[in-house]
Amino acid sequence: MERIVDIATDGRHLSAHRGFLVVSEGGGEVGRIALDDILAVIVHAHGVTWTTSLIAALATRGAPMVLCGSNHSPVAVCLPLDGHHGRNGRIRAQWAAGQPLAKQIWRQIVIAKIRWQATALTARGQPAEAFDLLARRVRSGDPDNVEAQAARRYWPLMMGEDFRRDRDAGGMNGLLNYGYTVLRSLCARAVVAAGLHPSIGVHHANRGNAFALADDLIEPLRPLVDVLALRLRARGCEEVTPDAKRAFAALIAIDLPGADGVTTVTMAATRAAQSLARCFETGKSSELVLPRPPSPLELAGIEAILP
Repeated sequence: MERIVDIATDGRHLSAHRGFLVVSEGGGEVGRIALDDILAVIVHAHGVTWTTSLIAALATRGAPMVLCGSNHSPVAVCLPLDGHHGRNGRIRAQWAAGQPLAKQIWRQIVIAKIRWQATALTARGQPAEAFDLLARRVRSGDPDNVEAQAARRYWPLMMGEDFRRDRDAGGMNGLLNYGYTVLRSLCARAVVAAGLHPSIGVHHANRGNAFALADDLIEPLRPLVDVLALRLRARGCEEVTPDAKRAFAALIAIDLPGADGVTTVTMAATRAAQSLARCFETGKSSELVLPRPPSPLELAGIEAILP
């Protein structure tokens, strides 16, 4: 099974040896994991060093290395330049995609996100009827910013009236940052594996954002993190602890409904990225296949993955 590797201890050295990522400290080995089992490496600690051969080995397998700041959000990422036989053609199609296509794709993403939010609220026992109406109002490119309207309703219902989403804050915001980092890494890998460039988004367009396209694809999946963060808080965990990291890392293996039966979050992200590549190649937004939310009852059972 693919795994998220989190490096949170200062002074560790990372290297590649005979197909393994080897973690050392003071000249002695403290752990190793097969490179083929790694979905992404997330580095939080200071003073961590690594070898070029490790970065190359991870890139060969399509696994990104993500460097995080003190708020648990990514500040840098190392992604492979190759990995798909049609990469050049797909990136050209991605770059040449016109605004009408990008706007139609963004419309579908926003609708999917709002429906996921409704499912998360229902799983929490909160009213979500208004979200169906909001989803119906989303137009091409979301010119009315229905996404923001839904967010203004969603956060107080989901987290409480006193909650404010602040990416630079700790506590619950730190938990959300870390969970989103896990899913962003997953989406970035899926995008690269599909032969697309992760910094060329359909909606997110910040010049300094290496995750722009991954940030587009992650949107429907964010409520998974929100629900799990709430479960952690209910257990008394309001900081990014080792147990919290293990719980968020397990999100990638959760079952979701798919067109051909049950699939995992990892496979759902992969299919979304592959379908997005087809959108760019064909010019048809109807090719897009986004992750479907589980039932509210299934989403409420997310606590089963907690350590």
